[in-house]
Amino acid sequence: MTEERIITAATITSGEKTDGKELPALVRKSRAAGMKVETVIGDKAYSSKENIDAAKDNHYELISRLNSIVTQGNRTKPDEFEFNKDAGMYQCKAGHLAIHKYLDKRKTEGKNPRMTYFFDIEKCKRCPYKAGCYKEGAKKKTYTETLVCDSHSEQAQFQETAHSKEMAKERYKIEAKIVN
Repeated sequence: MTEERIITAATITSGEKTDGKELPALVRKSRAAGMKVETVIGDKAYSSKENIDAAKDNHYELISRLNSIVTQGNRTKPDEFEFNKDAGMYQCKAGHLAIHKYLDKRKTEGKNPRMTYFFDIEKCKRCPYKAGCYKEGAKKKTYTETLVCDSHSEQAQFQETAHSKEMAKERYKIEAKIVN
């Protein structure tokens, strides 16, 4: 859609499909129709790594805020683990450091890699915080962190610029309701 609200490309999908995946095709269609695409404004559904990379590769600016899970993580218990930068490991609230870590890249197609930290289960069994993170009978204790890729890091910095914030104010035009 142009600033004048003229639709330049469209894709029809079923309701359960995420519309963000359609962005590269929509940009190609708009350009094929003779439109000069310099900036694309969309909601958080458009801020996937693939779309950020496509914007960079195809020389247009993507104004789309990242989901807070990407920028802030999805830590459900931030008070139980904290990162010890000197050791390069997480430690539990009892002060026990992870004993090793593993970078999981198996599921990274379209997703960020994960780092899993492993704790000494024998120490966990004797933890003074009995109501803490150790579950009776567990064979291992891990903490997993999703790593932010370079594309998301760059987009996070860009979305905090005055230019990006100003352009994002124009998104309401896309979401406008049709009233009969």
